[in-house]
Amino acid sequence: MYGVLQDETATGADPEETLPIGFPEPDEIGLALLVLVIGWVLSKLVVRLVGRTVAQRIERPSVTRAVLRGIRASVLFVALAVVASILGVSEENIFLSVGVISAVIAVVLAPLVGSLINGFFVLADRPYEIGDMIEIVDEGHRGFVEDITIRYTKIFTLENTFIVIPNSEIQQRDVVNYSAEDERTRISIRFEITYESDLEAATKHAQRAARNVDDVITGGPDIRIGSARYAAAPVCTVDEYADDGIALVLYFWIKHPYKQSLAKSRVQRAIGNRFADADVEFAYPRRHHVFDETSGVARMAVDGREPDRGPSLESEPRRPRADGETNGSIGASTGEESTESGE
Repeated sequence: MYGVLQDETATGADPEETLPIGFPEPDEIGLALLVLVIGWVLSKLVVRLVGRTVAQRIERPSVTRAVLRGIRASVLFVALAVVASILGVSEENIFLSVGVISAVIAVVLAPLVGSLINGFFVLADRPYEIGDMIEIVDEGHRGFVEDITIRYTKIFTLENTFIVIPNSEIQQRDVVNYSAEDERTRISIRFEITYESDLEAATKHAQRAARNVDDVITGGPDIRIGSARYAAAPVCTVDEYADDGIALVLYFWIKHPYKQSLAKSRVQRAIGNRFADADVEFAYPRRHHVFDETSGVARMAVDGREPDRGPSLESEPRRPRADGETNGSIGASTGEESTESGE
């Protein structure tokens, strides 16, 4: 290197023309920053101009947002390319940098790439959409989909909290969508009544109790799910004749899925109030024990203490039989019998 510079000086060439430029000039830096700002503003402007048209053609909020993000990223990429050319970065260096960055992404950012791929699957499979109410079964989270990106899904829960789940994880979980086709949700309540209760009165009171609760659909045309049709009004059916009573199941529909817990609680309280005023009782576990002459003596422990080891009935000494006492007499005689024997 020293020899080359010495030769250039000997030939009379200007050293500033032969030395490579290591840092851009201040005016080039200012121009690059200006182009970068213009590109940033232009990307937002383009999204505003084409956003409505894209939304009308795609008709899916999640895909619309993904497309608009891609358009904005493309405008910013063009701006960065112009900035690189202003700063004197050659195309070969750009391609080399892209190759190095791709290698780093493949090795270090593999989970992020997997999440991006799963994001494309989420957008393509359409398991849920922005605004739908979903439930993550494994975690028990329930709420509304706030945003769907290539990397993650944001859920606004019913507890007024945000949950951000990577698409690589949500693809492996069971997701229940309450707003896929129809927001109306069917709820079932199972309870048992005693065999002595009036079965017809119980079913009627249960159905009327559900009709008097807000957010419960009281009637109308049948609700169609696929090829099946369900009555919109509350329906109470006999499930089984159980050991402790007759098991009934009340089915009813609600208008909004996020009110499931509240509507179910109100219906149960209404059923209890109606049954209290009618000849209907809830069944509870019962056991009927029968003891006859073949039954022996059972020893039981109470509160973990050993049973009493006192003498049993069989070990008690037999007293002499009094005159007039029959073979069926057991134990001590009554006062009346004692008087008669004394006479």
